Amino acid sequence: MPETIAFTKGHGTGNDFVIVPDPDGALDLSDAQVAALCDRRFGIGGDGMLRVVRAGAIPDGAEAAASGVEWFMDYRNADGSAAEMCGNGTRVFARYLAETGWASLDDGPLPIGTRAGVKTLTRSDLGLEVDLGVWREEADDVVVRARGLDVPRPGLGIDVGNPHVVVALSSATELEEVDLTVQPILAPLPPAGANIEFVVPADPLVHDGVGMIRMRVFERGVGETLSCGTGVAAAALAVRSWAGTAAPDRWTVDVPGGRLGVRVVGREDGQHVLLSGPASLVFSGEVALA
Repeated sequence: MPETIAFTKGHGTGNDFVIVPDPDGALDLSDAQVAALCDRRFGIGGDGMLRVVRAGAIPDGAEAAASGVEWFMDYRNADGSAAEMCGNGTRVFARYLAETGWASLDDGPLPIGTRAGVKTLTRSDLGLEVDLGVWREEADDVVVRARGLDVPRPGLGIDVGNPHVVVALSSATELEEVDLTVQPILAPLPPAGANIEFVVPADPLVHDGVGMIRMRVFERGVGETLSCGTGVAAAALAVRSWAGTAAPDRWTVDVPGGRLGVRVVGREDGQHVLLSGPASLVFSGEVALA
C-alpha cells in the first residue's frame, strides 16, 4: 500500500499551498511526489508545498538551528523544485504553527528558517507581517518578452531573498491583456531564473502617503498565480525606485487574490522590506503518496 501522510491546505490571498507536517524530518519527498500533491486535477492542488520540519532535522536548516530557531519552512514549487523563499508561504506557515500549538504568535516575533535565511513574523492589521530582510536592486538590464505585449519591455531585477524581474505597464487594459498562460522570456536569463511581475501604478500613485499599484505575476516553476508575496514586495520596491526620492515607504498592492501591504524600514544592516496580509487554513486530511 502507498504511504499515507497528513496534510493541510492553506492560502494567502489565493496563493495556495499543501502543508505537510514532518517535524522530525522523516519524509524524503521526490520532485515527482511534490508535483503530484500540488496537481490540481489528480492531487490536492497548490502553487507549492510547505514542509513543516524542525530546523535541526534538515541540512538546509543547520544555520537557523545554530541561531536557536526551531522551525524551518522547506518550500517547494508546484513542479517539485526547491525555492529560497515564499512571502505568502511564511504567513501560512506561521498560521499553521500557531493553530497546531507548535509555536505562538502572542509571545513576540516568531522566527522561522528558510533557504533565504531566518524570517520573523508578527501580527498586523492585515493579518500577519513578515520581515523579508534586506533587499537588493540588481544592476543588470533585463528585457522581457511576453505574449500580449506589442514590444519587449525593460525589467528591473529585485532580490528579496529570491529573484524577481519587474515590468512596468501603462494601463490596466495592458495588464489584463498579458497572456501568462505562456511563460515570458527573459534576456539574459538570470542563473536561477526569476519570478516576473507586471505592474500598473494607480492614478494618483500616492494616496494619503501610501503608494498604490496593481500586479500580476508569473512564478518560476509554477506559472501565473493569484498572488506572490515576495513578488508583491519586489513590485512595490521597483515602483518606489522608479518614483524617485519622494516616493513613500508604505505601499498597497492589489493582486487577483486580494490586497497586501508593503513597508520599507531602515535598520542597522540596511533597508528591510516587510510584507503583510492574511493567511488562511482551509481543510486537513490524509493522502497516499504517489
